[in-house]
Amino acid sequence: MKAAPQAQRALLALQAIDTAIAQLNHRRRTLPEHARIAEASRQRSRLGEDLVAARTTVSDLEGELDKAESDLVPVKERRARDQRHLDSGAVSDPRQLQALIDEIAHLKRRISDLEDLQLEAMERLDEASAVRARVQAERSALEDQLRAELASRDTQLADLDAQLAAQTSQREAAAAALPADLVGLYQRIAERNGGVGAAVLNGRRCGGCQLEATASALNAYHAAAADEVLRCEECERILVRQA
Repeated sequence: MKAAPQAQRALLALQAIDTAIAQLNHRRRTLPEHARIAEASRQRSRLGEDLVAARTTVSDLEGELDKAESDLVPVKERRARDQRHLDSGAVSDPRQLQALIDEIAHLKRRISDLEDLQLEAMERLDEASAVRARVQAERSALEDQLRAELASRDTQLADLDAQLAAQTSQREAAAAALPADLVGLYQRIAERNGGVGAAVLNGRRCGGCQLEATASALNAYHAAAADEVLRCEECERILVRQA
């Protein structure tokens, strides 16, 4: 293939733009915020599960405490009635009197047992409520962090997108000013070589693969006409001679 030396050198400007575009796309994909957002999202999901579990525990213990309190009320009422009956002196039969005294004693023990259960349920409820509050605080702090990371990511993406738009516009203009067949060859080579389709020939070294040309290849380069499009014998990239 042949192309004017000026067009070949202009190909390096196109390569520089493509390299800049590739770098911007790489930065866009590898923003640190992406990893932090992913990790924060995983933590938020885990904390969400922990919060559901903590709320369920609190709800269960609230039901347990309500039951303990409701079980205690009729026992206390019955003990109070029995005590009033005993204090009234209305019971004179020794057997009935002893039975009443025994029942009051039994009710006192029952009340003590129920109050112990009530106290235990209250303590467990306090602990579970503290766990729920801690998980809620952690999740709230994490969501604040996540919102900040998202805002930072979006700001940087907007800036990178603006730079990409500018570079893409420059690329379109640069490519339009070059011969279509030269641009086509360059793009095919770039697709096979990590986005680099053209490189400068520095002495005997290819600026693409950084390998030195053999003596025979170097002689061929020097003997080629100025409008001959050279190719690196190692990486096959277009070699652009300096003016």
